[in-house]
Amino acid sequence: MGRVLITGIKGFTGRYVAAELERHGWDVCGIGSHDEVGDARYRRVDLLDSAGLRTAIAEFQPDAVVHLAAIAFVGHGDADAFYAVNLIGTRNLLAALAACDKTPECVLLASSANVYGNAIEGVLGEASPPNPANDYAVSKLGMEYMARLWTDKLPIVVARPFNYTGVGQSESFLLPKIVSHFRRGEEVIELGNLDVWRDFSDVRAVAEAYRRLLETCPAGATVNVCSGQTHSLREVISTAEEICGRPIRVQVNPAFVRANEVKSLCGDASMLRSIIGEWATPPLAETLRWMLEQ
Repeated sequence: MGRVLITGIKGFTGRYVAAELERHGWDVCGIGSHDEVGDARYRRVDLLDSAGLRTAIAEFQPDAVVHLAAIAFVGHGDADAFYAVNLIGTRNLLAALAACDKTPECVLLASSANVYGNAIEGVLGEASPPNPANDYAVSKLGMEYMARLWTDKLPIVVARPFNYTGVGQSESFLLPKIVSHFRRGEEVIELGNLDVWRDFSDVRAVAEAYRRLLETCPAGATVNVCSGQTHSLREVISTAEEICGRPIRVQVNPAFVRANEVKSLCGDASMLRSIIGEWATPPLAETLRWMLEQ
């Protein structure tokens, strides 16, 4: 398959994408923001370090790239960091790739369905107008527009994943927070708005979709990665209660209720399937069981 460079390879998504690509014959290498002793196929490189990026890319000479490195938690306190890492960092990466003697056969950029915002009801397709409602979403949409400046030099594919989860995701995200409370036997959990509806996928299915997009490489395309079904946080709590066989009391903490909360996100995955063929994510109950029973 060749050599693939994964940015953010040691992160939650990066670990699953690396494992998926390795299983299918790729020679995987990666960069990230933390030290890792004893891994010859990993380099610590900051996305804001243009020279460091050029050096790493010249060394690895990747045949393909999956760009996952980002600040992905919407509630992250430093708005400037969203733009520095997600927008400028991605530009630095694309500039380094374009300057390399070897042009990758595909560059997959992970964006976010948050770019759609919360103004449109119903199912969101790639042609739905973007209307980002927070700095994270604006930074990702800005990244998408910026990436268009490089499409004459690099074969770029933009993936817009909707919410996804799995074992190993940070408890700063809602589903892992809920799972951890059940696993610890907590009787009470504090949450924000329970009446938000999300299109949840399993990280293992998302990793598979990314691999197949990378191998197909519909250059210039922007593609939703989603299940096409929504579940409210109330449903998530109820499903976890059924799996664990015990209830949990929910206290709504006003501090956790975001004024710019995206109320409902449901995606249309028809374009994804038209490109890579049949693809599906496990039912949410199966993903939650995997997380709860690990």
